[in-house]
Amino acid sequence: MAARLQKVLSQWGVASRRQAEEMIRSGLVQVNGQQAHLGDTADPTTDRIDIAGQRLIVQPQRYYLLLNKPAGVVSTCTDPQGRSTVMDLLPKYLQQGMGIHPVGRLDIDSTGALLLTNDGELTCLLTHPRHQIAKTYIALVQGHPAPATLQAWREGIHLDDRPTLPAQVKIMSQDRHNTRLQIVLREGRNRQVRRVAEQLDHPVLRLERTAIGCIPLHLPEHPLDRGQHRNLTSAEVKWLSTILNHDITPCLE
Repeated sequence: MAARLQKVLSQWGVASRRQAEEMIRSGLVQVNGQQAHLGDTADPTTDRIDIAGQRLIVQPQRYYLLLNKPAGVVSTCTDPQGRSTVMDLLPKYLQQGMGIHPVGRLDIDSTGALLLTNDGELTCLLTHPRHQIAKTYIALVQGHPAPATLQAWREGIHLDDRPTLPAQVKIMSQDRHNTRLQIVLREGRNRQVRRVAEQLDHPVLRLERTAIGCIPLHLPEHPLDRGQHRNLTSAEVKWLSTILNHDITPCLE
């Protein structure tokens, strides 16, 4: 599909959009043998694009995957300590040569939704703090947090010399000893849920991420067991495309 040339160069990993625009202005880019100009469009699957005399080679198919990460698995491509990584859970053909990598992290003890892709631009945008993409967690915490404690969590807790952003926190259920909370964050500091809960004297016993933005861990027709993955639906990929266009929208139907 044809798209603005600077977007094509960015999506195929040549340069950022700003750098691509400068390359086009500088006369370094040709499309089908003709010098390109800002505003030109191209389809890298049918048009020949040359950059400083070198032909742009179309990269492998884009993959957008959602993994249900088990506990005890690290959210990296490799691990110097020899622990199992999320890449070990993928089929062999996805493990090498495709450039697939996790987007952000879940700590080793946490479970649930983790995106993997080989779309580098999307990874940069998803992990950039300015987008504040909501992430939903279910946390089993020790004890019964008081209403004032939950309200303090909602308003922000001082962590790493600055307050956390406002969060949505609500009680899902309780038993004699523990409380099950749903928590929605729009930032991703290291082990944030666990550290805030510890600071509030209600340490986390279990933590699962159940959604990333508009992408739920479980679809009605496709629940994911621990260690399983699925391809994102067309609606989920469409929502991700709004991030690539720097225009995050509400969840798409």
